[in-house]
Formats: sequence, structure tokens, C-alpha cells
Amino acid sequence: IGAVLGLIHVMENLADPSKLGGGIAVAFVATVYGVGAANLFFLPLANKIKFKLKEEAGSRNVIIMGLVGLAQGENPRLLQEKLESFLPHSERTKEAKK
Repeated sequence: IGAVLGLIHVMENLADPSKLGGGIAVAFVATVYGVGAANLFFLPLANKIKFKLKEEAGSRNVIIMGLVGLAQGENPRLLQEKLESFLPHSERTKEAKK
């Protein structure tokens, strides 16, 4: 947005060449700030959000599989083993000890 506003300022002042530099500078600085903010803040934040959403979706799928299995009358022990297969190995062994 800053680059567009800077270029609009340049277009408004085409008749006065002494004012062109300021508008061009604003456009370039705004572009640099936008690229910096995107790469340093917004893209990493978006990646974290995507990771969390994928993690939650996986958990929800396991819950749904468990509920469907119970509704279909599956053996609870077999269902437990089936659902534990989705856990990381380190967590499976913890759950098995309990």
C-alpha cells in the first residue's frame, strides 16, 4: 500500500521535478518495510499457524475414528490398539505402562 501511495504522490507532482524524489523514496522505503515485515514476522507466524492446524486436524481425526469405532461396536481393546498406532512410539509406551 505504501508503494502505491508513494507512486500516486509522484504522479501528482510530475509537473514539479523537485518533489518527485520524495515520492519515489516513500515508495521504495514502504516496499522494503513490507518485504521485511513479511519475511521476519508474517510468514513465520503463518507457518506456525499452519503447523498447529495440521496437528489439531490429526487429533480430531483420531477422535472421530474412535467414536465411529465405538458406535460400530468394535472391541474396545482392539480399538485402543488401533488408535494408539497414531501416537508417537514414545507416547505409546507411556500409555501401555499405565
